[in-house]
Amino acid sequence: MSGGVYGGDEVGALVFDMGSYSVRAGYAGEDCPKADFPTVIGVTLDREDGSTLMETDGEKGKQSATTYYIDTNQLRVPRESMEVMSPLKNGMIEDWDSFQAILDHTYKMHFKSEPSLHPVLMSEASWNTRAKREKLTELMFEHYNIPAFFLCKSAVLSAFANGRSTGLVLDSGSTHTTAIPVHDGYVLQQGIVKSPLAGDFMSMQCRELFQELGVEIVPPYVIASKVRSTQVHSFQSSLGLAHLYHVVCNDCCALSFQTVIQDFQASVLQVSDSPYDEQVAAQMPTVHYELPNGYNCDFGAERLKIPEGLLDPSNAKGLSGNTMLGVGHVVTTSVGMCDIDIRPGLYGSVVVTGGNTLIQGFTDRLNRELSQKTPPSMRLKLIANNTTVERRFSAWIGGSILASLGTFQQMWISKQEYEEGGKQCVDRKCP
Repeated sequence: MSGGVYGGDEVGALVFDMGSYSVRAGYAGEDCPKADFPTVIGVTLDREDGSTLMETDGEKGKQSATTYYIDTNQLRVPRESMEVMSPLKNGMIEDWDSFQAILDHTYKMHFKSEPSLHPVLMSEASWNTRAKREKLTELMFEHYNIPAFFLCKSAVLSAFANGRSTGLVLDSGSTHTTAIPVHDGYVLQQGIVKSPLAGDFMSMQCRELFQELGVEIVPPYVIASKVRSTQVHSFQSSLGLAHLYHVVCNDCCALSFQTVIQDFQASVLQVSDSPYDEQVAAQMPTVHYELPNGYNCDFGAERLKIPEGLLDPSNAKGLSGNTMLGVGHVVTTSVGMCDIDIRPGLYGSVVVTGGNTLIQGFTDRLNRELSQKTPPSMRLKLIANNTTVERRFSAWIGGSILASLGTFQQMWISKQEYEEGGKQCVDRKCP
């Protein structure tokens, strides 16, 4: 290592991609992440007097030890007084203690390696603030003592994963849907458009549907046995957990409910080929679905109406008179906010990514809508991977490709550069 430039490629770099729904982490050069677990973590605060976080809410001064429960197996265990929280807010790191707990868990349980051995490439939200970027850089070098570091916008990584350095990245994940223009590997900040209509919005619509049907969504761990029936309460409570089910915190139950609803979304929901029409929807084939408690039903028009809210918010329940943008409008608005010279390049490479875009029929409908809205002089091309892995993990895959390139090795912020220039060097070296 000379001149402050990191050149050590003997040990594989690590790539971290933290989204609102899950954390993806793995070695650069591999085709999929080694770790993929929920971003949310369970927290219990045990005080010296034996009380817990919920019992002593708002009290200060007493010594307490925070216990974090991370990863799928830990989160799915019902615990009294466990609060479930996410270290992210609006895609940016908000709670640094829980973020650090996630990194510690990843190094210890998934990599089983010392942080000081591996350079780290980490994705970030395209609207991340300078202060948070600098704090993250400081944390990685000071606390984890890593040899080299690089921060890259997740939209740029998604474009790289699809073989593009210029294009419009449409990312629909758990908390929001965004259209981010990327030009020659740089995000055009003025063209970023965000909409809160995403996966969580659809989950909420599904939950309302079950409430209307009078169906109680029961966490799987409560069910000891079930009877196949169209009746609502066709299950027996597991005796060992019946009491705990009532006293365990709502957050833990909500996680179990969310799992059931997400399975329902993936199995049943479908985006219609054309704008929603009740008569057409009524003629569509129904899909049979059975809940963990034994309740089963054929779903028809509802399975088309719920995802319709993503593309046409006026059709969504409870959103009448709103000013939210549908997915098609998010794309066209973003392109319209960019310089006229680069618009053909953006329309010619619309990269569709994010787990929420995997709903059946989503890309076909989006292609039709954009074809109608695209100016005749522009050539529209939608780039959407067919595989679930590539669509969900595109930002991580882009980071894996980037960090393993020989030409990228001179781009790292080395430990020496950090010591000489301080945390401010992240703004100079990571656009």
